[in-house]
Amino acid sequence: MKSLLLLPLTLIILLLCADIIRAQDKESMIRISEIEVYVEHLEEYKTILKEEAAASIALEDGVVAIFPMFKKDNPTQIRILEIYRDKQAYLAHLKTAHFLKYKSTTLHMVKLLKLIDMDVLDPDTAKLMFTKMKE
Repeated sequence: MKSLLLLPLTLIILLLCADIIRAQDKESMIRISEIEVYVEHLEEYKTILKEEAAASIALEDGVVAIFPMFKKDNPTQIRILEIYRDKQAYLAHLKTAHFLKYKSTTLHMVKLLKLIDMDVLDPDTAKLMFTKMKE
């Protein structure tokens, strides 16, 4: 039941960010990463992921969002909403020092990884949501 609540939140975030991306470039890239982490590595993994996400947002113009989340009823289930200006921004992200450090230090911690490419259903609604967030 709780996992069903995560999906609407993820979709809202997608809508919020997607309109900005669409305005910048019609070839934006949106992805949800589904990750399962071994429980014995969970705390270390979360620390490394938080550092990587913060660096990506701060240092990369082409990264619009790296938004990590975890399932409340199963914290080893991580979801990351990733939004890039375009495919080139994504490819550049994969070559950054902070991403390479994240990947190399967490590889043994990850039990399962699934990458799901997404597209926006209603970019016009996102404008209204951004307005509400500013209040």
